[in-house]
Amino acid sequence: MDTEKLVRSNIKIYRKIMAGGDFGDIDRNTAAYESRLREMYSSPDFQKYSIYPTTNTAHVYAVIAMCLELKKFGLSDSEITDAVNRGFAGRRDFFRRLISLVNMLPNSFEIARKWNISDHEKRVADGSITYDYFNVSRDKIEYSVSGCRYVEMFETYGIRGLCKIFCMTDTTAYEGLTRHVTFIRHSDLSDGDACHDEIIRKQKKA
Repeated sequence: MDTEKLVRSNIKIYRKIMAGGDFGDIDRNTAAYESRLREMYSSPDFQKYSIYPTTNTAHVYAVIAMCLELKKFGLSDSEITDAVNRGFAGRRDFFRRLISLVNMLPNSFEIARKWNISDHEKRVADGSITYDYFNVSRDKIEYSVSGCRYVEMFETYGIRGLCKIFCMTDTTAYEGLTRHVTFIRHSDLSDGDACHDEIIRKQKKA
């Protein structure tokens, strides 16, 4: 892992967040973020959570460091979430454009179905996600997750609720797959006991 490259990349994103709000001295605030991130990358907890191939621990820790720094300004969780999402707007916009292309395909549900099955297999194999159940049929996928290393990482720093930044990734994806897919999120682990989702094939109207 090229830690220096990761630090430099995330410093740019955090500086963008600072420039987009009334946070005072941008250089001083960015330096504080850099110091915190370097310290976190050197921590035993970072090493502990870096063993999961399907979890981009370096990225998760970069976001956690942003959240912790933004908390110093007295922001609410929703304000912190909005600020971090603005910082990563470029990545999110690219992701949305990609999803919009998939949405145009007649087999977009099959693509989503295969992605979920593959992701489930990889998560179970490396232990990054604990499923209560994962049910697949021709027209529906439903699962419940009671253990998640993403949530654990945020919880380690006392900011479990802000893991919703990552929980929202699925919601963002399925908001763009509306032609052939219905996504229902009953709950997520950032503020509940389980992540319970349904991905359903939309039936053609007669």
